[in-house]
Amino acid sequence: MNWPTWLKAANVGLISCLTFITPLASSMFAPGVPQVMKEFGNNDDLLADFVVSVYVLGFAFGPMFLAPMSELFGRLWIYHATNVGFIVFSVLCAESSSVGMLTACRFFQGVFGAAPITNGGGTIADVIAQEKRGAALGIFALAPVLGPVIGPVAGGFLVAAKGWRWVFWVLAIIGGALALLCLALLRETYASVILERKAARLRKQTNNSGLRSQMDRNLNVKQLFLRAIVRPSRILVFSPIVSALSLYMGVVYGYQYLLFSTFTKAFQDQYGFSTSIVGLTFLGLGVGNLIGLAVISSLLDKILKDRSKVTEANPDGERKPEYRLIPLEWSSLSLPVGLFLYGWTIQYQVHWIVPLIGTAIYGFGQLAVFLCIMSYLIDAFGMYAASALAANIVVRSIFGAVLPLAGARMYTVLGYGWGNSLLGFIALALVPIPILLNRHGETLRKRFDASRI
Repeated sequence: MNWPTWLKAANVGLISCLTFITPLASSMFAPGVPQVMKEFGNNDDLLADFVVSVYVLGFAFGPMFLAPMSELFGRLWIYHATNVGFIVFSVLCAESSSVGMLTACRFFQGVFGAAPITNGGGTIADVIAQEKRGAALGIFALAPVLGPVIGPVAGGFLVAAKGWRWVFWVLAIIGGALALLCLALLRETYASVILERKAARLRKQTNNSGLRSQMDRNLNVKQLFLRAIVRPSRILVFSPIVSALSLYMGVVYGYQYLLFSTFTKAFQDQYGFSTSIVGLTFLGLGVGNLIGLAVISSLLDKILKDRSKVTEANPDGERKPEYRLIPLEWSSLSLPVGLFLYGWTIQYQVHWIVPLIGTAIYGFGQLAVFLCIMSYLIDAFGMYAASALAANIVVRSIFGAVLPLAGARMYTVLGYGWGNSLLGFIALALVPIPILLNRHGETLRKRFDASRI
């Protein structure tokens, strides 16, 4: 918290860059799938979809051990180790000799790529005061939603020019450059680890074995490890707030990848877009994300400061995490509105700009969901923010990996209009979640204390 501004900015900036690159890898490869299946002589459509979504499945496994390990041994070495792992498996993907090898390497690429998404929120909580986190969290939350949007656009041109293997070579090169910058600039930020290292130095210097860190819980390494490794699962299972918000974000994240998996076919079938131009249709979501970033990130800190003023209702001026959910009460309505507009206008082949406006409206709501929920979890769980985010990421990654597999079949049976309307009605049914949690979340949060796990 006492670091100079440039060091805080460097650490948050690097983590945000990593958080952009690893989700970028989830979809950047998608335009190259037809080339892969042709090269390896395989025409299984389900396998073709799975080669893309298995990366997101890796996102579901990685957080369950990356988050607790960071809370046990510190965040810094997790970033360095996973950077190397991401680069290694990106190279192995580029050198794959079969669909099976590519699928396996994509999975482990996702496992290691999950680290910045899992632990980045914890790093921001470590270095930036609660009332000033809005802008940093906005950039951090934008990365995992904007990365998959830009991925297919960049990947489409790269695959056309150099072939599918160069997608992974580019990811390895960018990952290597960021890894070197991380080695130079990243610092340990986790308070418990920093204080324990300081206590260890003082014990050695003074020969006083009784010196202990303020955060020392008087547990041995085995006990600490067991508690840390089960914490994300227990938070997910026993905290109704985390369960509800994880379900909400899981649905929204799954919708994102479902739309990604069907945009190409939808715009080619309905409007006759060429292979190179169809990638630009993903930018509608990106525009909505950027508008959401500008609006919601500016509101988060303003609402927190306004609601935290000393009043009769809040005599202590408490900065309640529930204030982070207030913008979501109205912005969540843009999710079903965007889906309805996109679905029916593309069904009836209204001018192509109108369904893109629908995706932009959806993108606004999507960014609001990500930013408000992540901000809430970071504020509510403090030093255990990484475990709370890990629990959330596991659920959303499973949705992101599984839902796209049902997209083609759903649109075949229901059409684009009713297919997207079904998604819209589900999103509409989830709108009361932030409203109820803003009203009753404080009671639920205080009944569940992550520090007791």
